[in-house]
Amino acid sequence: MFKHLLGNLLKPLILVAVLVSTGISCFAGIADSAIVVPLGGNGWVNKNAKAKITNAGLVNWSSDNDTVSVYVRTEAAGSLNIDFKLRVPNGKSRISVTVGRNVLVQTVSNTNIATIHFGQVKIGQPGYVKLKLQGLKKTGEVYADIIDVVLSGTALVNGAAYVKDNHGNYYYWGHRGPSVHLNYSLPDEAKNDIAYFYNEVTVPKGNDVIGSYFMADGFTGGYFGMQVNSATERHVLFSIWSPYDTDDPQNIPDSLKIKLLKKGTDVHAGEFGSEGSGGQSYLNYPWEAGKTYAFLIRAQADTLSKNTVFTAWFKEVGQNQWHLIASFKRPKSGFYLTKLYSFLENFDENMGTVTRKVLFGNQWVIDVAGKWYPVNNALFTGDATANISYRKDYSGGIKGNQFYLRNCGFFDDFTKLKTKLVRPLSDNAHPEIDLQKLP
Repeated sequence: MFKHLLGNLLKPLILVAVLVSTGISCFAGIADSAIVVPLGGNGWVNKNAKAKITNAGLVNWSSDNDTVSVYVRTEAAGSLNIDFKLRVPNGKSRISVTVGRNVLVQTVSNTNIATIHFGQVKIGQPGYVKLKLQGLKKTGEVYADIIDVVLSGTALVNGAAYVKDNHGNYYYWGHRGPSVHLNYSLPDEAKNDIAYFYNEVTVPKGNDVIGSYFMADGFTGGYFGMQVNSATERHVLFSIWSPYDTDDPQNIPDSLKIKLLKKGTDVHAGEFGSEGSGGQSYLNYPWEAGKTYAFLIRAQADTLSKNTVFTAWFKEVGQNQWHLIASFKRPKSGFYLTKLYSFLENFDENMGTVTRKVLFGNQWVIDVAGKWYPVNNALFTGDATANISYRKDYSGGIKGNQFYLRNCGFFDDFTKLKTKLVRPLSDNAHPEIDLQKLP
């Protein structure tokens, strides 16, 4: 009787020992404080990899050359237990996980999804942690299909930043990374009668990353800035939203469509959709990092007909010739320039691991009477990805007499959202622009 009872008591302990020896975790790393980090929203594969990150996780990991990186920001220093939910469809695989200088290696062969404990590392300070997976040896077709990373330990006592789920398509938005904005404070005496907004933009050398939109002149109804569309193509882009709420421009009634009045030489014009709809124009222009460019937007409001004509011009600072981008009439408007802002965005979900930075300076507005006002106060804000702390690699501040914005790349020194920024005014002289001679 005693031997039978002792045998029953020992069975769970023997089972635990077997599971731990094979890497299957029962208790290690699965504490109440554990977080489950889905690879679908937080995983990346190297360029030209055969492996793919899908909403379900990592698949097709067959090549020795493929590496997988997972990013999580811990909000405290301390221990971090690392487990993976995975399966090996056939054969046996030896996999390493590198965290800083630590390399954890495990051999796995479970054909059903199981939580495999790889080990523990020490995190020295709050910030982003990169977990890099490398396949070392396999006997089957693929190394593993991986769904989640399971993390626990004292490094998580203050929480963590990562894409927690795909509600609202956040796996996609999380890969793009957080967008950040400068919301400008406008002079009280002119805030309802602003006819022009002037801004200067400088992208520091090395920060002209593919997928970047450096938006200079944003306002109620539209935006105007410059993009890096590919390794060989760059746009100066000017768009106006229709007052009709739809993501399909074909659904807009004729009376609420944005009407193109004129456009500059070599400017492409048409419609856009998918994020609201309206009129869009762009100029293929080889702008260069390290140079400063001027953006000027004008609003001509007809309060009786409730229409506003928005016109955009662009040039390199130091050059005399302004380029007309386009002029659009927006119905159901009748207002001047309001809610002025700039933003920095990555629109390529494959480029969210790369940091980019932009400088904005020498902002001015002109009222309908022709009086110039300097603008040097801004509120730093972020998009939904930033506001819900799915990613915290964003910052904004002052450099010299310019504002700056920075995002993506999983850097640690983020700026608190809703920080008020004031840039110094270098002098009281506004840019010399002959408004009557603009093309």
